[in-house]
This record gives sequence, structure tokens and C-alpha cells, in this order.
Amino acid sequence: MFKFIFDIDTWQEIFEGIRKNMLRTAITIFGVMWGVLLLVSLLGVARGIENNFEKLFGDFATNSVFVWAQSTGKPFKGFQTGRPIRLKQSDVAAIKNNVKGLEFVVPRNQSQSKIVRGLKNVDVGVYGDYPILDKVEKKNLIYGRFINENDIDERKKVCVIDEDTYKQLFEIDEFPIGTYIKINSINYKVIGVYKKINMGGGPQGGIHIPFSTFQQVYNQGNNIGWLTITGRPDYEIEQIEADVKLLLKNLHEVHPEDERAFGSFNLGEAFKKFTGFLKGIQFLTWFVGIATLIAGIFAIGNILLITVKERTQEIGIRRALGATPREIKQQIVLESVFLTSIAGALGIILGGFILFLIDHSSAVTGEDAWLSNPTVNIPIVLISVLLLIALGTLIGLIPAHIATSIKPIDALRDE
Repeated sequence: MFKFIFDIDTWQEIFEGIRKNMLRTAITIFGVMWGVLLLVSLLGVARGIENNFEKLFGDFATNSVFVWAQSTGKPFKGFQTGRPIRLKQSDVAAIKNNVKGLEFVVPRNQSQSKIVRGLKNVDVGVYGDYPILDKVEKKNLIYGRFINENDIDERKKVCVIDEDTYKQLFEIDEFPIGTYIKINSINYKVIGVYKKINMGGGPQGGIHIPFSTFQQVYNQGNNIGWLTITGRPDYEIEQIEADVKLLLKNLHEVHPEDERAFGSFNLGEAFKKFTGFLKGIQFLTWFVGIATLIAGIFAIGNILLITVKERTQEIGIRRALGATPREIKQQIVLESVFLTSIAGALGIILGGFILFLIDHSSAVTGEDAWLSNPTVNIPIVLISVLLLIALGTLIGLIPAHIATSIKPIDALRDE
């Protein structure tokens, strides 16, 4: 077989057949090339979306739920509809003691405030937080550090600001750590700057100050704005959400079927939906790419069938001169593999070039980038090439069988 592959006469006959049908061959190669290009490009884009998703959520505890208080929607135990509910710090201890599967329970508070530095000012959200928030919602720090326990214990007036606030209050490349900003006319020392991420489900960005400082400055007492609750990996966050809301209803004397008293956003559920969406994209990508690829392969098979029909007399002469059916089969199969390999190589090269262009476009480099490193793994490319060669071999067997089934005398009589 290898001797046949490296035989010059074999390749001369293959190229002669291709030369006689240049347009038809080019169209056929384009069909297979388009299938490979589509497969590589779509897989790269799907991988880019997945990478961007991991980039956004990689440092975030996705098995989380946000819970906050609202007002009652049903009368209960003498209380009227519309009674406002406020979460308390005592609720945190009750949740920790009574709900199974918890990893973190993080109380948080928020207020919209005016921030001033010199002649510059901006209105942003100010959050009262504990250091544990950095484990649930990892802060990508550009400068400095996050809040620590000492800040909480001493009620320090320190703050960690997001990158947008930094850009609006500071000069370009100005070092912010140790400087002061005013929050509602009170001086706070900047101890950190972090890069804000754009994602749904709970607030992001703004300024973080110690939870104890927030409670004192904003006169919150034991009130809590909302809770960020994270479950352990082996527990369903949907069940934790239901258990927490039921417990809070009991603690605040709310009707068990009142769905308005406590609001929530289940990040774990949203995460599962998005990962399912990613899997759907990957499946669709493979389906479309392989379907297009197979269509191109069949086009090559059709071209070879036509070629065999046109070369019937030639095949008859070769058979009469001593060519064996095996040699004729090998030549036709080799031609099929050659065409699919050329088309596959062109498709991979062009697909890689398209991914290169995408990688340097605003979809990846812009502020609202939705892709990150759109690439295709080498093993996937190799599998695609092997699949292509295998399909090219199989489709080549059909015209090869037809060619060798023609008797020499009948082939010579063919008009």
C-alpha cells in the first residue's frame, strides 16, 4: 500500500483526473473546506464564551443565593398585609444553627452616597461588609487589600473602592492607597482598589467599608440589608434557599405561603441554566459542523462517481493491460483521501485565521467583551482530521467498488 502511495504514475493519473475537472473539483473541495472552517470557528467561539464565563465566575461562589426582606403579601397572626420586614443580625445566627449545608452566611448593607475628593465627586453605592465577602465574591485587587477583622473590631473608617470610582476621583496612574475620600462628608482612608466585573445577580462595584462602621455611621443598629448565602458543593442551593426563606418566615411571623415577604435571587440556579446553555451551544456546534462536513464528503463521493463514469474506457484499458482491481481501488480511494485532506487543511488554516481575527476584535478586547481566548484544542483538531480522512476513505470505496465491478470488455465498449 505504501509503495502504491509513493508511486509517481499513481499521482500523475490523480492530478490528470483533477485537471480535467478543475471547476467541479474546486467546488467539491470548497464544500468540505467550508464544513471544517465552520466546525473550527464555531468550536473556537463556543470555547471563547465558556472561557469568558469562567473568567467572570471563576472567583465567585456560584452555589449562592441572595435573600432580602420586603413587605408581607398576606395577613397573619393579627398583622395586616403590607407590613414591612427588616432582616436582623439575630437572623444570621438562626440560619447558621438551623439550616443544613451552609458554607457561608454573609450579612450586608448598602446605601447610595455622595463621594467627594477635592473638586471631584460621584454618587455610588456604599456597602457595609465583612472580610468573609472576599471568599464568596473574590475581589480582583489592583491596589492594596480588602477589609480585615481588625477593621471590623475597631470600626475603622477605611474603604475599598472599585476601578470606576478610582478613575473618576483620581488622576491617571495616581497611587490611591493611603489617600482620603469623603463619604457623606466623613473622611475614609482608601486601603484597596479592585476591578469590577459585569455580571447579573446581586450588586457589584461601588465602595466597601467595614460592616461595623456602616452600622454606626448610617445608624442601622441590628438591621441588615440582605444576606449572601453559599452552600456546600454537595447540597442543592435551591433547597437551601427554600429552607432559609421558611425559617425567616417563622422568625418574623410571616404566613408560610407568603411569597412576597422575602425576595431572593438564586445564582446557583442561574449558573446551572447558563452551563446548560453552553452545553447546548457545543452540541449545536458539533452537529452543524459535522453535518456540513458529511455533506461535503458526499459531494466528493459524487464527483468520484462521475469521474469513474467518465473514465470507464480508461479503466477498461488498464484492466486489459494487467491492472488489478486492487490497484484501481487504491487509486480512487487515494484520490478521495487526497481531496478531503487538502480541503481539511485549508479549512483548519482558514478557521484558525478567523479565530485570530476574532481574538483581536472588540468581542475579546473591548470593555463589553463576551469572548475570551477563542481557541480550539489540538486534540479536537486531530480528531477532526482523522474523522475527515476516515470519511474520505469510506466514501471513496463506493466509486472504487463500482470501478472494479466493470468487466474490461464492457468498459472498452462504453461510449
